[in-house]
Amino acid sequence: MIRPLLYGLLGLLSASTALASDPGSRIWATGGVTTIEGSAGGGLVPWALLSGYASDEEWGGTLNLSQARVDDYSLSVEGASLNWRNRVEVSIARQTLDLDTLAFILKDGFGLEQDELRQDVFGVKARLFGDVLYTPWGQWSLGVQYKRQRDFTVPDAIGARDDSGVDVYLGGSKVFFASVLDRNLLLNATLRATKANQGGLLGFGGDQNNSHELMAEVSAGVFLNRRWLVGAEYRQKPDNLSFAEENDWWDLFVAWVPDRRIAVTAAWVNLGNVATLTDQQGAYLAVQGSF
Repeated sequence: MIRPLLYGLLGLLSASTALASDPGSRIWATGGVTTIEGSAGGGLVPWALLSGYASDEEWGGTLNLSQARVDDYSLSVEGASLNWRNRVEVSIARQTLDLDTLAFILKDGFGLEQDELRQDVFGVKARLFGDVLYTPWGQWSLGVQYKRQRDFTVPDAIGARDDSGVDVYLGGSKVFFASVLDRNLLLNATLRATKANQGGLLGFGGDQNNSHELMAEVSAGVFLNRRWLVGAEYRQKPDNLSFAEENDWWDLFVAWVPDRRIAVTAAWVNLGNVATLTDQQGAYLAVQGSF
């Protein structure tokens, strides 16, 4: 599981070191890291921040690899983003969910022989107003994610209505200087309209609900110094399928930013019940290169 991610880390480190130009002029770690859906934020929750370090007169972007392994599943994500003048972020992510234990249940119960699910996520985020550091109300951004299932057989069998869907979210982020033991505090709140099952990996809509619902998502992090950020996230989820209860997600994370061109994030994630398999929790590791 970890070996491909380590190879990716080595590649990102090599590529980042080889870049002659600085990735941008924004302050250290103000682009966040990359979510499992490709946009800038934490691991689970998109923030109002835009990816990379591009300022108002610059271009920038990120490349990202991540992997999470919980009790009965593993999720791998490859992503990339571009930031135009710290105004608009465009992102793409490919998610691959290895079904592991569920593959045997699907074969015995549904006659389905499938061991993974894949999804593409295309995102656009626009900074509406404000600045995460210098305005009292923080920074606010509006984002849209178009999600497309590449393997709809399993979601269709368990009651999902659609193989694609659109999430719309509004996020606000603010850094409060010297707030926690003289250290800077980052707070983020996001409101998302969605009907995605397990983020879209199990399709969209279901027999219990086939309409968009508003879900709340929050993040908090403390900068120990400019290289280390520790925090937590919580993401509310819809519950559209009678086949299996869906629970909210949360994580505890630590992000290390040794250089403005590289960031490494480790977390403990709890996904609750996923497709009848209960209490899914485990480790998450991500690497990001900025340019």
